[in-house]
Amino acid sequence: MAALYTYSDGGARGNPGPAAIGVVLCDERSRVVYEGARRIGRATNNQAEYQAMIWALELARERRAEELLCHADSELLVFQIQGRYRIKNIQLKPLAEKVKSLAAGFKSIRFRQIPRESAMIARADQLLNRALDRDPAPEAPASGAGDLRQDEFF
Repeated sequence: MAALYTYSDGGARGNPGPAAIGVVLCDERSRVVYEGARRIGRATNNQAEYQAMIWALELARERRAEELLCHADSELLVFQIQGRYRIKNIQLKPLAEKVKSLAAGFKSIRFRQIPRESAMIARADQLLNRALDRDPAPEAPASGAGDLRQDEFF
């Protein structure tokens, strides 16, 4: 698969609080090729946004994408990854480094901030909220990518 569009969103109920991430991957014709969500334990909203982007990049890599256009509604996340904002929060620095490390594995990658009302971001948000509405899962660490697949749903 040559090119993919990723749409990722993360959210926490409370800040920090129970958190989940949602991801939608689309092909060049805007057809959904994957969507999913999972709980990530206790995290802040910003940590969840980063975790969602990390998962989106990992999923794109698994699908052998070469070119990515990554969308998120978090201005903070996108502008930090682009280098427009400094990363002051020490808990976000390792997550940003993970995003940058994964991004280096693609032939071409761009990050774009879009409104949360955008259809695919709204879809990712809906998926993550469904994951949060399900029965509570065991707490998972929010500081790294970790093995969080135990609570996925599709």
